[in-house]
Amino acid sequence: MKMIVTGLGGPAGTALTRQLHARGVTVLGTDIVDTPTSRLVSEFVIGPRADDPAHLPFLRELAAESGAHLLIPTVQDELPAVAAAAPVLGVPTVISPAGPVAIAQDKWLTALLLESVGLPIPRTGTLGSESWARPPFVVKPRVSRGGRGVVLVDGDARLPALTHGDVVQEFAPGTEYSPQVYRSPRTGRASVVVLEKTALKQGRVGNAASVERLAPGVAADVAALAEATAAAIGLVGPLDMDIRRMADGRPVVLEVNARFGANSEFAPELVDGVIADHLGHPTEAPSATTPALAAQEPRAPLPNFGVEGALYASSGGPR
Repeated sequence: MKMIVTGLGGPAGTALTRQLHARGVTVLGTDIVDTPTSRLVSEFVIGPRADDPAHLPFLRELAAESGAHLLIPTVQDELPAVAAAAPVLGVPTVISPAGPVAIAQDKWLTALLLESVGLPIPRTGTLGSESWARPPFVVKPRVSRGGRGVVLVDGDARLPALTHGDVVQEFAPGTEYSPQVYRSPRTGRASVVVLEKTALKQGRVGNAASVERLAPGVAADVAALAEATAAAIGLVGPLDMDIRRMADGRPVVLEVNARFGANSEFAPELVDGVIADHLGHPTEAPSATTPALAAQEPRAPLPNFGVEGALYASSGGPR
């Protein structure tokens, strides 16, 4: 079994590659520069940047020459193009359809879609619609990787100069979570592992500095919201989300990444799902300190977030 993993040296690519290596999967890694993670793969190839017109031809040629069984993109910037090109890359590709990927790539579009189907988000605006904003609030790029460019405006601070590439979002002061989701492209069924962010790199905002995998049933409302979010957008495969609680305890969706995330090692169920769906047989994961979802107690039914069951049929996802 051979898989191509892009962005090998990034946090998401490294976390995924360590899991595949531990399972005995042959990995062909690629990135724009050499990386220490290349020591874990059978072959490493330096390739073009995600915004280079040569990127997609490079992936197609790499797939043809290597005979790989699967391509797993992990670089946020490449996702829209790879999703659009997936049918002609010559290798099964672990990615959602192009439309849902485009929605998830843009935090403003994500907020608009989720709000339109009744899923909870913090109040969100763009240039020209931010007059409601009063500290504390967050300014962040509509399209970015992780916590890059996120600014918390608090106290007497003035609203930073905005562009049409920014969103302004009400600050959710409560606990932040990083649900790790796998939604099967064959069946539409989802498994969710809720990770709690126990420390953030920028203090009150930003990427996780540390996480803790929560036990079954803890933060069940967060798990339910993550599952409903994936279905509403029409996403499938491995997903990485940010959900945070408002002051009243309600969970709200901050952003959705249509790929493996930096903390996927805490949720080996995602790799299990990819292998079962795309290759039809499991590989044995290394023993973990937490049980697999299959051995956990069933989760309670989804709470009513205002989303009808017909979303599975209307979202472009599994039917």
